[in-house]
Amino acid sequence: MAVLSYNEILPKTIINYNDEPYEVLSSHIFRMQMRKPVNQTKLRQLVGGKVIEISFHQNETVTEAETDKMQAQYLYSNRGESWFAEEGNAKNRFSFPENQVHDKVQWLVPNTSVEVLTYEEKPMAIKIPVKVDLEVKDAPPAVKGNTVSGGSKLVILATGAKVNVPLFINTGDVVRINTDTGEYTERVEKA
Repeated sequence: MAVLSYNEILPKTIINYNDEPYEVLSSHIFRMQMRKPVNQTKLRQLVGGKVIEISFHQNETVTEAETDKMQAQYLYSNRGESWFAEEGNAKNRFSFPENQVHDKVQWLVPNTSVEVLTYEEKPMAIKIPVKVDLEVKDAPPAVKGNTVSGGSKLVILATGAKVNVPLFINTGDVVRINTDTGEYTERVEKA
């Protein structure tokens, strides 16, 4: 385990804080007048997803959490849980509470490969591709002259997620979605 000083606690680092793994979302080192420098951070708990703000002072250190990565497949979501299975070992199944992973699972169709972050061999978080291609399941027809709203309409994708797209998108089209922002980026030709 690497020991990190206050100025090495940077975004995307995973640290042990209060004996639990936390991902550093943001950090800002500053100095107020005659005081010593402080690293003001925003941390997300990997287990529950709770976000906290912590200031680390110059004399404080933390240990970097020892995490591993595992490839898994998204299976399904049911009764408030999203289920996954380790690739190459289908017997190793695990789930996350739906509210913890909904913002990512809404872009996944069954059997999609994802990266799972593990801590002490327990699954903690999932990482999905930044862009995914999904088929449009339901798109209302474009109404001529309806450009007051900027020329977009709300469609339902194959996963059930709803996204605003340009008026020329129809049912059956495949669109590319940015999973970080949840926005349409482009129409993709079917393979």
